[in-house]
Amino acid sequence: MTPPSDLETLDNQTLVSSAAPAEDPDSFLDEVPADLEMSLFDHLEELRRRIFYSLIAVFVCIVGCFFVVNQIVQLLEVPAQGVKFLQLSPGEYFFVSLKVAGYSGLLIGSPFILYQIIMFVLPGLTRRERRLIGPVVLGSSVLFFAGLAFAYIALIPAALNFFINYGADVVEQLWSIDRYFEFVLLLLFSTGLAFQIPIVQLLLGLLGIVSSQQMLSSWRFVLLGAAVLGAVLTPSTDPVTQSLLGGAVLFLYFGGIGMVKVIGR
Repeated sequence: MTPPSDLETLDNQTLVSSAAPAEDPDSFLDEVPADLEMSLFDHLEELRRRIFYSLIAVFVCIVGCFFVVNQIVQLLEVPAQGVKFLQLSPGEYFFVSLKVAGYSGLLIGSPFILYQIIMFVLPGLTRRERRLIGPVVLGSSVLFFAGLAFAYIALIPAALNFFINYGADVVEQLWSIDRYFEFVLLLLFSTGLAFQIPIVQLLLGLLGIVSSQQMLSSWRFVLLGAAVLGAVLTPSTDPVTQSLLGGAVLFLYFGGIGMVKVIGR
């Protein structure tokens, strides 16, 4: 028997390679790179370590904010122009300072907390899921701070002007410092959370749970939900603040539908 020539060998290799199925790009994206087996105790230990680091970071931020809490308080008092604040009980302003420093420290330390969360869940994510982390985290952060700015610039002044002008001729405006900051801090953070609606819609669209057409067909329920959300999230009962927040929720929802449609869902 004569040995096969080089040309025949090359032809056979070509036929074999052409017959072999090409690597599926979807399977590559669904792989978990550097997949390491960890026991339950290893996961719990890493979780404990991440939580410990986050608590240390938040504590340092709170202590730092407490040293400049007077400046933060003055900044948050700007929307209430013309109102005189009173300390109605001993130590009331001290506890208000602790509350303001706590919220401010949590806000400043939130990027580090988010980083610890990402590093904890990252080893278990596929390549496809890792591609979503950057845009989702960036978009969520931008929207949250946009919500804070919207509440500070629009919602809080609108609500305060309503309360100040209502009965201004018969009632002198003397407000409790504690009640005022409960109102302001709750409105700030609730608005920041409400601004996460487009991110939730985008995730639902990317995961194929809800399409943009389904979101658009539910506009009647969203209109009712925006009214309820505006009433629940705003600590005041004035219609101006509730209408502004409800309108912002509707704008964000339909903007989220546009984002989902852009990505082809």
